[in-house]
Amino acid sequence: MPALNRKDLAKSIIEACLNMRRDGVNQGTSGNISIRYKDGMLITPTSMPYEIMTPNDIVFVDGNGNPEKNKKPSSEWRFHLSILKDNPQFNAVIHNHAIYSSMVSILNVDSIPAIHYMVAVAGGKKIPCAEYATYGTQELCDNISKVMKGYKACILKNHGLLVADETLEKAYSVMIEVENLARLYIGVRNIGDYNVLSDSEMEIILAKFNNYGLNVEHKKTASKSSKKK
Repeated sequence: MPALNRKDLAKSIIEACLNMRRDGVNQGTSGNISIRYKDGMLITPTSMPYEIMTPNDIVFVDGNGNPEKNKKPSSEWRFHLSILKDNPQFNAVIHNHAIYSSMVSILNVDSIPAIHYMVAVAGGKKIPCAEYATYGTQELCDNISKVMKGYKACILKNHGLLVADETLEKAYSVMIEVENLARLYIGVRNIGDYNVLSDSEMEIILAKFNNYGLNVEHKKTASKSSKKK
């Protein structure tokens, strides 16, 4: 499959932004999305409603953190670039203020524990929480780096949700699942006592998840085949 050009990548970012609104996982202009591009990344602009965003509005930020002329990237560009530079296996990053993940971020907890085996979609035995720091700061980048090692997702305390994966489609899938898990976690905490899967069971699940995940290419191929029939 040929690599997408800049315009197509920008379109995919805008589509994902609109999907976040449609799926009810983001409000206003609070979310931001990036995709690896050349030596840096393409990222959503700051404070622009998704509905009026065009491919030309998507901002290129180089590997040194320099945005292209006359464009302002999201205020969160630092942690997007940091994640992509620290994790060569990731090519897309999504951040939003999904309701249930944001609720978890306000609780005095250090993670969403293994309340369900699907916690493994985030890459480990829990979904970690990064310590709070002012948005857009290097301190927040550092806090994220500490907990994201080995994970595809984390909760930003008193802030929201962050996910990353090898494609934007896969990152979006992880985002939806983590938000569902956050909803479960909030729910069971309100009900009372709840069960957490053991580390040994999660080791089994993680091994099984080596072959689990969103197979986007397979789905696209299957869809094209079905249309031909």
